Order: sequence, then structure tokens, then C-alpha cells
Amino acid sequence: MSMTSKFLAATATSFAALAVASSAFAQAAAPAAAPVNHGPALTGVCIFSSQRAIASSQVGKAVDARLKTIIQQVNAELTTERTALDNDAKALDTKKATLAQDALEQQAGALQVRANAWQRKGQLRQKEVEATEQKALGRVYQELDPAIKSVYQAKTCGLLLDRESVLLANPAMDITDTVVTALDARIKTLTFDRERLDQAAPGAQALQPTQK
Repeated sequence: MSMTSKFLAATATSFAALAVASSAFAQAAAPAAAPVNHGPALTGVCIFSSQRAIASSQVGKAVDARLKTIIQQVNAELTTERTALDNDAKALDTKKATLAQDALEQQAGALQVRANAWQRKGQLRQKEVEATEQKALGRVYQELDPAIKSVYQAKTCGLLLDRESVLLANPAMDITDTVVTALDARIKTLTFDRERLDQAAPGAQALQPTQK
């Protein structure tokens, strides 16, 4: 196996495009369902979908868009470094016939050190994106909770069920859209950067809500 092949085999396993598929934003495409004739809405029983509420709210859309931008930035960073490593590995491979064995081993060892560092960076960036998403969604849920409670009381609900746990229900019992309206009135967007897990926590930028 050539120097390049060995290098690619060592690095390829750790390189993958980062993707965020949180429960809030990952909405599976549902097949078209046949119309259902529902029974009467149950008095005091309400249905709510937190996934749909966040995904359709203004702040949820803003968070999703910002996370996608951060992921694109991370992928661009990792891809640039990966390309440089690949090019250096190929260059070293072409010189192996003319280099002394000790020089070849020294340069190959240095290249492997860089490759290992790149792998660790990729793993760190993945964790940072996940931490960023969790923190942003946590901030959204802080505003969602009082919105749910206010609608729950306004609709005089006596029982609130999770829509994702209910197979079928009369749509008249669903308060999700009303909660989204209440959430939009509380917060519209968040400003945040990628969490930096390799830096000290003090001084880190906090999530900044924008109210309009």
C-alpha cells in the first residue's frame, strides 16, 4: 500500500459532514393519510406537539438557520485541512523513491501526527455543534414553557397530551398553533456562536434573544 493510500485509510474513517437532526427540527415526511372522521372533541383534553411548535415558530426557524450556518463553517474548516493533508501525503508518496528511509519515516511520522490532530479536531467540532444545539434549544424551551401554560389555562385544559404519543385525535383539541403564536410574541430569534469546548468557560458569549 502506498504512503497516500495508508494516509487516506487512516483519515477517511473520521471525516463526515456534520449534521444536526434534533428532535425539534427533524421532521419526517409522513405519507398521505386517508381522511378520518373524528368523534367529538373531549372537553378539557388538549393536544400539543413541541416538535412542530419549535419547528414552525420564528425563533425555532432562526435557530435552525443559524445552526446550519455553523455546520457549514465547520465543514469548510475541516475540508480545507483535509485537502492540505491529502496533498501533502500525495507529495510525500511521489518522493519516497528518492528519499532516504529515515527521512521518509520522519516526514511520514510528522504527517501522521497532523492527521491524528485533524481527527481529534473533527470529533471536537462535532461535540461543539451538539453542545451549541442543546444550549440554543434549552433557551427556546425556557420561553416555550410559559407559552404552553398560558394557552393551557386560556383553553381551560384539564389534561395536556403529547401529540407524538397520540395516534389519532380530533384536531380541535390541538393547541399547538396557539402556543406558536404565544411563543412568537415572547421571542423571535437568538444570536449565538458555536460553543468552544477547548476554551475556558468564563467569557464565553451567552445566547442573546431578540424581541421584536
